[in-house]
Amino acid sequence: VFPGVRQAQWLTKTKLVEGLPPAVQSIVDNPALGLQELEERAKHMVSHARLWDTAEVAPRRERYCPMLFENLIHICRLMSAKYPSLSKRMLARNCRIAATWERESILLQVRGLSGILMNSMTPIAPVASKEEILATKEHVLETFYPIAPTIDLQEVKVYKELNDTGQCFRDGYPYSQPHTLFFLESANVRTDRFRPEQLRAKMLMFAFGNALAKARALHGNDPKVLEQPVVVQSIGTDGQLFQFMVFQLNTTDLVSNDGVKNLVWIDSDQNLYERAQCVPEVKKRVVTKPAGISGFQPDTFKKFLALYLHGTV
Repeated sequence: VFPGVRQAQWLTKTKLVEGLPPAVQSIVDNPALGLQELEERAKHMVSHARLWDTAEVAPRRERYCPMLFENLIHICRLMSAKYPSLSKRMLARNCRIAATWERESILLQVRGLSGILMNSMTPIAPVASKEEILATKEHVLETFYPIAPTIDLQEVKVYKELNDTGQCFRDGYPYSQPHTLFFLESANVRTDRFRPEQLRAKMLMFAFGNALAKARALHGNDPKVLEQPVVVQSIGTDGQLFQFMVFQLNTTDLVSNDGVKNLVWIDSDQNLYERAQCVPEVKKRVVTKPAGISGFQPDTFKKFLALYLHGTV
């Protein structure tokens, strides 16, 4: 089976750009925002989730992964004192999504629980310029001949072509714009968790599904290049390793490989810390590894915060 993201790119007619888009990276790099002032607090929150939250000698991932997420979101919310519009956000859990589209002659559908969805009152502005969007016409999507690009997808009978943004976006709901999806791979047993590459593919499919359902709700079902692209972000983590993604839906004309493509920026495999030592390691009465968090990576925390702040600062 070929890698997940490459397959997801074909299914969603998307060009991949490595790293974060400039609009997000500039937030990470901007000293005036004072993100570095929150680094110690973030390190403390990692210690809280990994070392102090339980009486167990070593807390299980199914406990510390969601706890770490809640802790990081708590730090993000502290920024609303500086940026009041951040308070106009809502976290929706167990949000269902359904989006149906056609690629070549294949009817495709993404549906199910799309992680934890943060909604906003205002949409994220497009991160690629009109010139960059038009330049995607030249991009040639990878094909997998003789392997079918739909290999290993579940085949089902589709009785109804659903395009549903879920309970989150009913008419009149004030927080009607999808902002960021969060996927927590918190299963204790490694084989029950998505591998990083699988997780990135899942993140791309659901960011695309949310963007497509939103675009259809706004502009109808006719395939078209969008005057106002829809941006949906995604963050995935197993409680240590983070995946960051910004997806921009430029077109709902998905049948052929020609014309404008969608865009995704992916920053892969960013560790928040290297190790959490719950009890010290002692050899011959000498502490070789002290208890605590080692190798904390402030840049990974800043990227998490930058995606949260994106669209506000």
